[in-house]
Amino acid sequence: MSEYINNSAKRKELLKHMLLQLHQGEAPEQVKGRLKAILPSIPYNEVVEVEQQLIAEGIPVEDILQLCDVHTQVLEGSIDTSMAREIPAGHPVDIFKQENRALEKELASLNALVDTVLNRRSTNWEAVILQIRATLNNLSDVEKHYLKKEHLLFPFMERHGLTGPPKVMWGKHDEVRRLLKTAREALIVEGKVEHEELAVLMQVAVRPVIVAIEEMIMKEEEILFPMCMDTLTEEEWYEIYRQIPEIGYCLYDPPVAWRPQGIVVDEHRGITTDKIMLSTGALRVEELEAILSTLPIDITFVDSDDKVKFFSNSADRVFPRTRAILGRDVRLCHPPGSVHVVEQILSDFKSGRHNSAAFWINFQGRFVYIEYFAVRDKGGKYLGTLEFTQDATHIRSLEGERRILSYEKP
Repeated sequence: MSEYINNSAKRKELLKHMLLQLHQGEAPEQVKGRLKAILPSIPYNEVVEVEQQLIAEGIPVEDILQLCDVHTQVLEGSIDTSMAREIPAGHPVDIFKQENRALEKELASLNALVDTVLNRRSTNWEAVILQIRATLNNLSDVEKHYLKKEHLLFPFMERHGLTGPPKVMWGKHDEVRRLLKTAREALIVEGKVEHEELAVLMQVAVRPVIVAIEEMIMKEEEILFPMCMDTLTEEEWYEIYRQIPEIGYCLYDPPVAWRPQGIVVDEHRGITTDKIMLSTGALRVEELEAILSTLPIDITFVDSDDKVKFFSNSADRVFPRTRAILGRDVRLCHPPGSVHVVEQILSDFKSGRHNSAAFWINFQGRFVYIEYFAVRDKGGKYLGTLEFTQDATHIRSLEGERRILSYEKP
């Protein structure tokens, strides 16, 4: 069988034959055993080529999607990525992979919680449920990871004729979305929870989420990313990189910027002026950012779709923010116990019943004032919600008056 191992055409022919066997109902373990015996490693590009051939020859994408998990299990550990290009820090693929590492940490936490339930390592099941719900909320940030693939990476792949993998992967993304939604809804329970009921939920609702995300990570890192590194140009990668902030980051905030080597980077491409024209004046971008960072308040803006769109980045923020929250549903930024308050505020603002809501709390020795404002256009249309946060400790302590110049804070 050495001719199969050393000849690309023969290797793809055999791989295609074995994948067809899977579609015809042959036992996955038998196929996997034969694959491992004959093909100790399969280059990632050949896996993609065979998958595309099967689609071109008439096998519906839905059928490939249905058996995609079986394909993943069969090929796991057999795909050779040793020839893949090195990925520079801050590159879009580096961002994708770092997001995967962050997802894996959440999956490990969720796995541990599932084991706690199945092995009866706790008696406070209500507390365990809250932890599981919080972890599922964090995992829901995978939405931004998938959106970046769907709306930034896949279009460039299709320009290069790679149409099969995007179709299959998009279907798997939707499957993960459904599984996450099902799991989160299943964990909304009221009253006392019996262990037997919770154990069943772990097996039928939570475990499938873990498996689905883990398998997607494997397909990304062993097939998708190496293939895209070999295919896309530096100019195309930079186009993707420039647009990533519009979607946001998944549980990760890149510490470094990336600039491609060997091409001229136009930092103002698509910008007709270096100023932002407003109804009461014009500001350069750096001026506006400096102003917002200098204000002694923290602001966060949530758009009309309830996604976090912007936050100011002063050095002394009361509640720290990272760019990983950009594009995230604001409900997922709050603990499960307070989501109903967020829902009420958003509902009241959207309906026009109210325009503001204020809270004040004692937080780490400080008196913190928090107010939410409905943001509307001139016609009254709801545009989003602005969160205003201020450390009001020193203001609350002021007495008397100060009418003379002093550079010392009270």
